Amino acid sequence: MMVNESARQAALSPPASRIKLVVTDMDGTLLTPEKQVTRRSLAAIQTLKDAGVPVCLVSSRPPNGMEMYFEVLGLNTPYGALNGGTIFNADRTVRSELALDPGAVRDALDMLKVHDVDAWLFRGHEWLVENETGAYVEPEKRAIHMQPHVVSSFAGSLNGIGKITGSTADYELLERQEIEIGSLLEGRACVARSAQWFLDITPLEANKGHALQQLAAFYGISPAEVACIGDMNNDIPMLKLAGLSIAMGQANDHVRSHAHFTTDTNEHEGWAKAMESLVLPRVEQPNPAAATPPQGA
Repeated sequence: MMVNESARQAALSPPASRIKLVVTDMDGTLLTPEKQVTRRSLAAIQTLKDAGVPVCLVSSRPPNGMEMYFEVLGLNTPYGALNGGTIFNADRTVRSELALDPGAVRDALDMLKVHDVDAWLFRGHEWLVENETGAYVEPEKRAIHMQPHVVSSFAGSLNGIGKITGSTADYELLERQEIEIGSLLEGRACVARSAQWFLDITPLEANKGHALQQLAAFYGISPAEVACIGDMNNDIPMLKLAGLSIAMGQANDHVRSHAHFTTDTNEHEGWAKAMESLVLPRVEQPNPAAATPPQGA
């Protein structure tokens, strides 16, 4: 860890002693590399629910790609899609949504095109692509159980865009584009990688910190009473706001420097271990004695 990152972590406020809500990233965090949820993680979610602590999902995924997990997770809570730019109620209706300025969309698309980075647009429940044969389109179809709408040009689809995703197997190029496009769109959009191969461009306030604040407000609690966990740069805004912040074991040093703790990787039950060792000890457990009247009462 670089000196400035060590100093950043040392300057963090102490972790919260009481947690009332868990907000979690999905890919690289709650999900295994095979996009599954382990039995141990499901057991931890159930324990949290039994203790009255809701678990909410926040992801760069479109809503369809999140909702497909609700049944197996047993969740009925609000959630943040498109990197937190669109907040959905538990019944899957839109609670709030943000959109990119059309000019910012145009500028981002121009930059991605110059560097031969495949671009996708997301709007509501729509996924728009120009290049259906792009390297990551087919895997994304399988990952989010969604079919893209193929357009000949994005020119007529610049309004109401909740997220642009740039995808390429050139990870170093995408890292550079995170900086360059971030500079180009400074003050107009939020730019961060959600995976080594995905660069997400969302409305300025559409980040996971915004989603954490919205979800905390829904439950009438402070962000200081929220535990959050993630693994990528786009998780940093919520790590910075949460009372208890946890980085996954495979997260880079920069992400880790914004977290109170680092757990194991998503290959080795990192999410479940974090809930068991860091979150649940900070949860107020139900008192069985309070629910059982004393003998002779």
